[in-house]
Amino acid sequence: QVQLVESGGGLVQAGGSLRLSCTVSGIIFSTGAMGWYRQAPGKQRELVATITSAGSTTYADSVKGRYSISRDNAKNAVYLQMSSLKPEDTGVYYCNGGPPGRKLGAAGYYSWGQGTQVTVSS
Repeated sequence: QVQLVESGGGLVQAGGSLRLSCTVSGIIFSTGAMGWYRQAPGKQRELVATITSAGSTTYADSVKGRYSISRDNAKNAVYLQMSSLKPEDTGVYYCNGGPPGRKLGAAGYYSWGQGTQVTVSS
């Protein structure tokens, strides 16, 4: 079974930065897309950033220009660098991915990990 382990969350003041990490096991990591999702209190989980096996990235409008997704295939890891954080960025952040040729969407393909909590104070 694919396992996803997120880390790096914490408490930060508005305007601050955090870097999240996700390590993946159980798949050939380099062949598929990866993404970061977040779930804010009282809201549905949303896809905020993706990176393909070739390194192409996409971002939700709400985070564009502030977040940067990257991956290290040698480490089976995907990262999310978050800057200029806002209180509305608060939530539990999860990573997920897809098999080769599958585009990421609102629903995660693999079983969700525990996520990592990000709290941004005003």
